[in-house]
Amino acid sequence: MSAEFTVDVSVRYRDLDPLNHVNHAVYASYLEVARTAYLEEVVDVAAEDISFVLANLEISYERPITMGDDPTVAVSVSRLGDSSCTMAYEIRVDGDIAATAETTMVHIDPETRRPSSIPDPMAQRIRNREELEAAA
Repeated sequence: MSAEFTVDVSVRYRDLDPLNHVNHAVYASYLEVARTAYLEEVVDVAAEDISFVLANLEISYERPITMGDDPTVAVSVSRLGDSSCTMAYEIRVDGDIAATAETTMVHIDPETRRPSSIPDPMAQRIRNREELEAAA
């Protein structure tokens, strides 16, 4: 099995709500940081060349994150289709799960800006990393 892909994120003062918790919407930004790092490192695509758009986002909040916490985001691809993939996330603080999330991303042809098949080299890198079977 492949090693877990994790990214540390920093809690910034501006992330906090009036109760000194990280605002719920900021969690999506933490996921974006992890997703971008995954695509850069695993898929070997520079951030400015990422050709996926977010089609769906679901977050389940388990516990608050506050200033002084050091969150880590774990991310993996749980499903790889022809033109889309599903990514699963855990945001953890000191080993405790603060939130779980799932995104569905759709690959977009940069020229037509329409959904398109994920290029084979890109899909193969994900399959290799996640030990996923090729789509039937």
